[in-house]
Amino acid sequence: MWMIRKLYCRTFQTVFRLALPFLPYRNPKIIPSVSGVADVCQKKSIDSVMIVTDSGIRSLGLTRFLEKTLQEADISYCIYDKTVANPTIKNVEEAKKLYLEYGAKALIAFGGGSSMDCAKAAGARIVKPKQSIHKMKGLLKVHKRLPLLIAIPTTAGTGSETTLAAVITDSEKHHKYPINDFSLIPHYAVLDYHETIKLPKGITATTGMDALTHAVEAYIGRSTTRETRLMAEEAVHLIYQHLKAAYDNGKDKEARSAMLKAAYCAGVAFTKSYVGYVHAVAHSLGGQYGTPHGLANAVILPVVLRLYGPACEKKLARLAKNAGVVDKKMKEKEAAACFIGWIQRMNDSMGIPRTLPEILEEDIPVMARHADAEGNPLYPVPVLMNRKELERIYQMVKGR
Repeated sequence: MWMIRKLYCRTFQTVFRLALPFLPYRNPKIIPSVSGVADVCQKKSIDSVMIVTDSGIRSLGLTRFLEKTLQEADISYCIYDKTVANPTIKNVEEAKKLYLEYGAKALIAFGGGSSMDCAKAAGARIVKPKQSIHKMKGLLKVHKRLPLLIAIPTTAGTGSETTLAAVITDSEKHHKYPINDFSLIPHYAVLDYHETIKLPKGITATTGMDALTHAVEAYIGRSTTRETRLMAEEAVHLIYQHLKAAYDNGKDKEARSAMLKAAYCAGVAFTKSYVGYVHAVAHSLGGQYGTPHGLANAVILPVVLRLYGPACEKKLARLAKNAGVVDKKMKEKEAAACFIGWIQRMNDSMGIPRTLPEILEEDIPVMARHADAEGNPLYPVPVLMNRKELERIYQMVKGR
């Protein structure tokens, strides 16, 4: 039975890879500064917007400059600031209601991946009011143009400012719903390092490793293109050069700018080439325990790469060499091992744990089922795994 399912997965992935050149992917237009947001709105005759963020960002005053530029341009705005980490269906519905009641004409996602995912899903619900989040789960279930969506990342990692994905949590069922649709790609992305200067060390670390996970999973998968490989290599090179510097000194402008670019490049790479089981497992942990996505990815990544073994060695070695992480003359097996070792050392140097002991043994079968449903057949991973094999990942991440 598993052999038949594996054949189906690979056939599905092959068809999707062949269709890649014909699918309506697009990259967001870049706005280099928050001050440029009002100009875009004015050019499009938009005089009212809704800002989607979280209470922490707002309490730190990070939205003030954006608010000031909107006020000066006579653009009215309302703010939805109840977004939580791993945004919920409740968040989406509340944001949708506020948008409609206020009469806003555009969405501005301000924050990390959670705020962006909430804004994307709210936009989908605004244009598809009769379609629930549950029914949007999966691939290409929205297919309707969203209101103008501008993404302003305050973290350098999620890449959500470039992607067609939003992940929403059903807090009652402890399950995450990945929604993938071309209409969810933001129309504009603001890459302004000033918005990341106050990012705490812990979030700098985990979001940076989140970007690395995006780049690595996109690169070693079976649906890459020349563009996505180059983007992934650029992302890894920038992370190798600048993540630790941004972690050590949050005010390092060069490092902060480079990490924003890295997150963007990694986002472009995985939007077209997809991710893998690291993300499938991380999403299930987020749904079950509220584990921050970047933290989960950082812990899981070296575990899964070791499990893939020889199946990903060639690509992992090429990525390590082309990104400047290892010497180009190094043998494949050694280069791949050194690359995984570098990932682990980066985690260790930034205080990211090697295990997540809060995982409960009795929860593993259910989470593995969710990861299986998310990853198979969509993710073009180097090695296909069934539920039982996925359970092994949870056990290793737990520390068994």
